[in-house]
Order: sequence, then C-alpha cells, then structure tokens
Amino acid sequence: MKMLINGEWRDAVSGKVFSVQNPATGDVIEEAPLGGEEDVRSAVEAAEEAFADWSAKSQRDRAKVLFFAAVEVRHRNTDLAALLTAEQGKPIREAVDEINGFANILEYYHALSASGRGESQTLKGYGRMLVRRRPLGICGAIIPWNMPAIIMGWKIGPALVAGNTVVLKPARTAPLTCTRLAEILGGAGLPPGVLNVVTGPGETVGREIARHPSIRKVSFTGEVETGKQVALDAAPALKRVTLELGGSDPMIVAGDADIGKAVEGVIRGRYYNCGQVCTAVKRLYVDESIADEFVRRLTARVGAIAVGNGMDRGVEMGPLNNRAGLLRVAGLVEDVRERGEGEIVAGGRVPEGERYERGLFFLPTLITGVPHDSPLFSEEVFGPVLPVATVSGFDEALALANNSRYGLGASVWTRNADLIARATEELEAGIVWVNQHLKIPPEVPFGGTKESGIGRENGSRALEEYMEDQAVLIRL
Repeated sequence: MKMLINGEWRDAVSGKVFSVQNPATGDVIEEAPLGGEEDVRSAVEAAEEAFADWSAKSQRDRAKVLFFAAVEVRHRNTDLAALLTAEQGKPIREAVDEINGFANILEYYHALSASGRGESQTLKGYGRMLVRRRPLGICGAIIPWNMPAIIMGWKIGPALVAGNTVVLKPARTAPLTCTRLAEILGGAGLPPGVLNVVTGPGETVGREIARHPSIRKVSFTGEVETGKQVALDAAPALKRVTLELGGSDPMIVAGDADIGKAVEGVIRGRYYNCGQVCTAVKRLYVDESIADEFVRRLTARVGAIAVGNGMDRGVEMGPLNNRAGLLRVAGLVEDVRERGEGEIVAGGRVPEGERYERGLFFLPTLITGVPHDSPLFSEEVFGPVLPVATVSGFDEALALANNSRYGLGASVWTRNADLIARATEELEAGIVWVNQHLKIPPEVPFGGTKESGIGRENGSRALEEYMEDQAVLIRL
C-alpha cells in the first residue's frame, strides 16, 4: 500500500513502513508507508493546487463524482467488507453494513447538492443583500479505527461537495479500507489533489495536519485528550475545528418498557463492533420494578453471543482492534474483582481455546452492583463491558445519566409519552434515542455536548460546517 498525494501513489519520504495486522489472528495483512510532516506538506501543496479548479465547479458537478463512487463502492462491497474485517476485526455482516453506510453518505450529499443556495433580500436604504456560501479551502480529516469507512464518509462527503480539498489521515491500525475508498473516488472522477491520504502516526501526521497554517479546518474523531490537543494545535491559525470525542452513553429502561426489545437494544447498543463505538451503550440504568427479570434475561443473552474471527460464519462479536484496548478493558474488569465492588454475571475474561490464542479477544461482559463512582461509570469504556445499575425511578435515572463529563448520546426505553418528553428535554446529550440506540442515518446531525466535542457532522448541517458566508451589499 502507498499514500495518495496529488493523484499519485507514493512511499513515505522516510522510506519506512509499518505493519497492519489482523486483530483476530495477529497476521500481517499489508505494510503501509510511515508518513511524517514532510508528507503532509506535500499533500497540502497538492490540495492547494487542486482547490481553484475543484471549487470553481458547480456543486452538482462535484456531487456527481460522489454518486459515481457510491455505485462502485456498492459493486465492490464484498471485497471492501472483507478488507475492513481483516484490519478492524468486526464481523463481516457489520463490515458489509458499514461499507453500504459509506455509500449511503455519498448518495445523501449528492442528493443534498441540488438544494444548496445562499440568501437574497432587499434592505430599504441599503440595497440588495446577497449571502454567498463559499468553501473554506483545504480541510484536514483525522479518522479513527473503530468505524473508519463511515467516519471517512461523514468528513469527506460534505467537505468535497462544498468545494473544499482534503488531506486525510486514517488510523494507524486501520488505514487500508480508507485508502481503497479514496482510490475508488479517484476512479470515479475526483481530480488529483482533491483528496490526499497520508498514513502514519498521530503524533507526527495528525499534529502537522492540525498545525499547518494552510489547512483552514480540521475534523477529528477520537479520544478526548487528543481532541483537546488538536484544538490547541489549530488555535494559532484560528482554523475551524470539529471534534467528535468520547462518550459514556447512558441507557435508561423505565418500568413500563418492553423488556424483550430493550434487552435486544442493549445487545446491539453495547456489543456491536465489540463495544468500540463512541455512541455505544456504556451505562445501563434499569428501574427497580423490572430489574430482576431484565438482568436475568440480559445475562442469558450476553452469555450466548458468539465470539470469534469476524470472517467465520455465525460470529456475532469479533476481537478488539488493538492490544492497548484489550489491556485497558481487562484491567478495568480485574479491578472490579480485586475491589469486590460488583458481580460479574457474564464474561469477564479472555476466551479459552486455540482459535482465540493469537487474537485480541475478550468475552462480552455484564457487571451488576458496581458503585456509581466506579471508572466503569465515570470513564469511557471502549470495549465489550457493561455495568448495570438499579434505580428507584425516572428522576434518579436522569440524574445519574447526566452525571458525566460526556454528553454524546443517550437513550430512553419507555411507552410513556410524559417520560419521553422529559428525557428529550432533560438529557444532556447531542442525540437522544427513544426505544432504540446507536442508529445514525446520514440525515441526522451528529455531535456532542460537554467534553464529547464541538461541531456537528452528518445531515445538511455538515455542509455549513465546511463553508463560510460572504455578505454582499449592492446599491445601484
């Protein structure tokens, strides 16, 4: 694999490479260039050169490229999904959904391009006012490893349709799918230099993207402290930033909830992608009137989740993506054991057997009786571990749900219209689901409150995030 700069596939200036490994087997899939600051500068130069022609095209013509790319992505879905599973670890079914999701996003921004317009108004005594929306220029996109295709789509879709050029850094442990998708966009008619991909570590490639004075906006998805550093690096140039950071999403199950549907909501909301989703259910609050039955049914369901290599038939949950994540999750569960402050009712360990020996596997885990000040409740746990707390009523559930430095997503499970109204009004979260969790179609604006970030991706709002207004007053 090589980096894509100005439409050409290049090695890193350093000449060095790094290995991309399959987290289920430990096998090396491919080697990627170990890019650095000089590579980012070359990508920025290419993006600068391409900007004038790309921004001069009509929004509809720019969007056509995305549409043609979406057609090709769907045609190559099987191969792309297999590559995503190999480098990221998720079950092939989830990978297929993610690749289709990338195509959905491109198609959405293609459709949205037909409605883009500015403002016009006559102001008595001043003349005719026009508000033109113009692209920002060069934009930086820093992609995480957990949902690389979807999040790449969230960033490049609106950026490209708005007329910007992009320098993109995929995650070091999952750069391959992003690079293939960029290749498809080039084949669909995206001119050289409009989208450039530089692979390498965040401390060099990512920081140079954040600091480079010619990059006018940076969109970053990742961990909170890294996001704060991105904001600091971007501040001297007063560039725009979108930060989609950590989450510790609460799920509230009221006493009148449909228990069966809520249990399945937990399974998908927590254990999808091995729990490595920023908006995954990470804290579960269940009303005491149904808690015993709910936990009993949930425990049985969690214990039945099939774990294994994502390419194997019947697997519902794959490995964690990287060893640091595995060690973090295992350490949190071991801390519960050592303190004796909670009961591990499902999972809680690395699975046994030859098929798991080389992979980064951890069983789906459910823990009851954990104190509310436990790291399982206060920190973002990026893995298949879920603490469950019993609450005496809706007031307590809301108070506990909001008692967090995060505010990304939250869900409430109830058939009571008054409780739904209270939840949507009082929950401190960028997105609130009712009787569902995790789903984010392209039309829905996505982002967080508090330390979960600033700015929004997805939806028509995202186009505005990649444009700036120019006011014009005309008097004849």
